[in-house]
Amino acid sequence: MAAEPLADEGTSYAVVEQEPPEILGRNLISASYLLAGATAFFFIAFVFAYFYLRSLNNAGMWKPHGVDASIGWGTAVVACYALSALLVRFSLGERRALRRSQWRLKGLAALLFGVVGLVLQVIDWTQESFGPADGGFASVYFGWTAFLFLFVLCTLLWLEMSVAMSFRYRKTDGPPPAGHASGDPHRRAPDISDPLSLIRAELVGLSFYWTFLAGIAVVSWVILYLI
Repeated sequence: MAAEPLADEGTSYAVVEQEPPEILGRNLISASYLLAGATAFFFIAFVFAYFYLRSLNNAGMWKPHGVDASIGWGTAVVACYALSALLVRFSLGERRALRRSQWRLKGLAALLFGVVGLVLQVIDWTQESFGPADGGFASVYFGWTAFLFLFVLCTLLWLEMSVAMSFRYRKTDGPPPAGHASGDPHRRAPDISDPLSLIRAELVGLSFYWTFLAGIAVVSWVILYLI
């Protein structure tokens, strides 16, 4: 006998509405830990490639003459990432007053520093005197910084959504209108009674992951620019 589906088009919305926010909050924090672990394994591949190709140095083409990444640009990029992560970390002190302006200002400042870091990274690529085909170091450098750029961009999108949610419901004292925070305008009630309650968990998860990713940026700065 085929198993009956858990829900179908005729299922009452009451079955899926009003999940306790504590459950989703714990899931968000746990997801940030899992994401950090996956990110670490991803960038370990670049660390291995760097030291492996450097040790081989086939035909002396690991780092030909003139292939040197700009320490100034690299330092500016990583400094922006670190400042952004620190501001998000400091905003945790405002997590119990998310309707106030302090955390939103810190969130906007963190978003600004992160975007500036991305812009500086793009400028850095255009200012380098070598391309990705100019030896092993050049290939690792452009691949590593490009994927770090992508990871930072996605993290900043996460931050932007958290800040936008805080702005959207900053003056809401009761439950949001029907359909809000659910993605379905036809629902008779929102998924959660207070959308801002999830931002507390998002900030914990986001702060952990963004700090972790900024740490990877610092490690990449040491390896690519100083060693």
